[in-house]
Amino acid sequence: MIERNILEVKQRIKKICSDLAIEPESITVVAVSKNRSPEEIREVVKAGIVDIGENRLQEAVSKYKVLNDLSFIRWHMVGHLQRNKVKEAVRIFDLIHSLDSLRLAEEINRRAELIGKVQEVLIQVKTSPEPTKFGIEQDKVIDFIREILHFNNLKIRGLMTIAPYFDDPQKTRPFFRILRELKENIDRELLKLDFLSMGMSNDFEIAIQEGANMLRIGRLIFEGK
Repeated sequence: MIERNILEVKQRIKKICSDLAIEPESITVVAVSKNRSPEEIREVVKAGIVDIGENRLQEAVSKYKVLNDLSFIRWHMVGHLQRNKVKEAVRIFDLIHSLDSLRLAEEINRRAELIGKVQEVLIQVKTSPEPTKFGIEQDKVIDFIREILHFNNLKIRGLMTIAPYFDDPQKTRPFFRILRELKENIDRELLKLDFLSMGMSNDFEIAIQEGANMLRIGRLIFEGK
């Protein structure tokens, strides 16, 4: 079932990319495997997705150990990261999507330096007023980047946001547009960013239309709905 679900997701991505005249290969799909088993992750990898996203550190650590024979998996931290969890997170994650404070950046940089690693990160941007959402306020992102650009063991690869959930996915468009326009400003003023991580099972097609090239998809891959 997972293989069929992934095929359907890829077909939908291919269709929207065709409409936009962009290459489907430019879109990275991160399979978000929260509450899914290592066996299900193996099915995902077998079907061609090697980017695996986890929301919770302890769950990620246990799966990382079980799946250590699949050394080519790229592990993504897509949930909120607390500073007291950074030591372990830096050890296993290839990309942390949820950098949202200077103190967290300092801790990631420090822990990465201790193990001789340059940790790749995305800056999480708060594009909606929901109190449950984490992220740096959009008007403070450029100043934040200036503060951390000199960190030798931190590499900023892009931006991430989580749009509010709507029954009508079209309503997510303004939130994705905010992130794209912010990236364009940063590209002009500071540095060229590689990734816009936005869009999930409910709204990924809108996200692609607004410039996303990294999608975080869980339910559609594992449940097909």
